[in-house]
Amino acid sequence: MQSFFESTVGKASVIAVIVFLLLLIFLPGRNSSRSNKPDVKALTISAVLIALAMILSQIKVYSMPYGGSVTLFSLLPIALCSYLLGTRKGVIAGIALGLVNLVFGPYVIHPAQLLLDYPMAFGAMGLGGFFRDRKNGLTISYLIGILGRYFFAVLSGVIFFASYAPEGFNALSWSLFYNGTYIFAEGAVTLAVINLPPVKRMFEQMKSQL
Repeated sequence: MQSFFESTVGKASVIAVIVFLLLLIFLPGRNSSRSNKPDVKALTISAVLIALAMILSQIKVYSMPYGGSVTLFSLLPIALCSYLLGTRKGVIAGIALGLVNLVFGPYVIHPAQLLLDYPMAFGAMGLGGFFRDRKNGLTISYLIGILGRYFFAVLSGVIFFASYAPEGFNALSWSLFYNGTYIFAEGAVTLAVINLPPVKRMFEQMKSQL
């Protein structure tokens, strides 16, 4: 499977799925107040945030030896998308981001691992949109998002990367520790930043204008 996703046909196939997902964001949902109008604003915001997440993911503060890294807020854009646009669009944007990562840096050893590490892990970052209208909605959305990302990263580690566990760890304890090291380190810094009063007000004003 690795060779397929590295091939031109494989990349073209993934890009086609990404385009389809963006089309789902563009089309209004059943509960949309503008049920007959395509949502150009949602498509634009989602595309910008997906691109921003990719750019930020390349700014690595620290890279882990077996994959994963502490980046410059790259886990925030999809949670922000969900906060601004709702869970459905946030999850779709997250899945699209996972597939963009698959295009530019595929590492596939099994179909289930592909699903866990790409569409499911990234799509989970949009789940926090269920809490977008609560007090501190972005903080809650972000926390739920990184916990979802962490869950799938741990699950993938237990199933497919247990051989990397050093002496003194079993597959589960190693995956919990290893993935938590970079996800929660970045998460702590991001939470501190988005709760600075000027930053918090800025995002709340953005949401109120949509």
